[in-house]
Amino acid sequence: MGYADLGVYGQRDFATPHLDRLASQGIRFTQGYANSAVCSATRFGLITGRYQYRLRGGLEEPIGGVGEQLGLPPEHPTLPSLLKRQGYRTALIGKWHLGSLPKFGPLKSGYDEFFGNVGGAVDYFTHKAGVGADLPPGLYEGETPVEAVGYYTDLIAEKAQGFLKRQSARQPFFLSLHFTAPHWPWEGPGDEAVSRKLKNLSHTDGGSLQKYGEIVGALDAAVGRVLETLEQQGLARNTLVVFTSDNGGERFSNTWPFSGQKSELLEGGIRVPTLLRWPARVKPGQVSEQVLISMDWLPTLLSAAGTAPDAAYPSDGRNLLPQVLGQAAPVERTLFWRYKAGGQRALRSGDWKYLRIRGNEFLFRLDQDARERANLAQREPARLAALRQAWEAWDAQMLPITPEVRTYQVTGKVQADRHGVVD
Repeated sequence: MGYADLGVYGQRDFATPHLDRLASQGIRFTQGYANSAVCSATRFGLITGRYQYRLRGGLEEPIGGVGEQLGLPPEHPTLPSLLKRQGYRTALIGKWHLGSLPKFGPLKSGYDEFFGNVGGAVDYFTHKAGVGADLPPGLYEGETPVEAVGYYTDLIAEKAQGFLKRQSARQPFFLSLHFTAPHWPWEGPGDEAVSRKLKNLSHTDGGSLQKYGEIVGALDAAVGRVLETLEQQGLARNTLVVFTSDNGGERFSNTWPFSGQKSELLEGGIRVPTLLRWPARVKPGQVSEQVLISMDWLPTLLSAAGTAPDAAYPSDGRNLLPQVLGQAAPVERTLFWRYKAGGQRALRSGDWKYLRIRGNEFLFRLDQDARERANLAQREPARLAALRQAWEAWDAQMLPITPEVRTYQVTGKVQADRHGVVD
């Protein structure tokens, strides 16, 4: 999802009333980041609260499909497993994408229940992880393959509603509802006929701004139904709700005012919509400039639940609960990224950003130049050198990127506006 794909972030081509309402009921963050410019890598950061580059599976951009032997080690503490220790009932509905069964899976990493797709993407109607009648079902209930009928966005929303209807205020719960929307293929709720004609799941010959609006609109409506169920169950007031994305937008997304997209460490590839609501503790109608990143949610949510990360696996994220509750002022952050395609590296320190892509180095002042157009590298050589050195010192602590690490990039063969990017 692109930064400006919601009305409250600037989208004007289609409406997102339910997510806009969610934003009005809590905090809209303007400087929320994904841990990576691609999905599974961010998911490693989200679930572990650590830089994904500490785990071999987290190096993949993204992790491969069925048959891969890389994934989230079951012994690694996770956000759901740590909450489970606190007595929480845990469930994942939707996308997992942290390693294939039987070696890896949600039930092995802290979730009591799972319904959804194990890999990265499925067709919205066939629910298969590819195109072809001979492909196996792409959905699982627990660790058992299952078939289901319905538009996938609606289907997993219904499953989430079912989970919430079984909850009560007597039993704390943690629900990860991971929609695939607005991921390709470009199919709205009425496009089952399009699904039958696909040549490949990436659907590079389809889609439009109108179709993208239909996909996001269906997502918005699904979120609305889930939140309504939460209200009907009498659980809304003391349930902390977070909405965010695992990378920036692609193809039809709106990332304004940023440049770049998924697979790039420009702001458009990593700055994402981020909303939080907690009526019992958080005042409505807030807009926060606090810089945050996916891996911050583990220490923050654990703190809200009265616990902390496992001491043997210290979080690289920061507990931002004091900022969320208005008990402390925003804190300055220093965050790091790297991405194999294009030899990309990025560091944000305060308002300054160091960026390297394909051997070209840049220095930006984000508070003055959100679009990353004015390269201050020659004007500020000492600052450039210091940030470069800081990035290299951090990088030395992470697992190395080796030739076999998989990466994804958008080239000129796929998008004409990336004509200068070659395989």
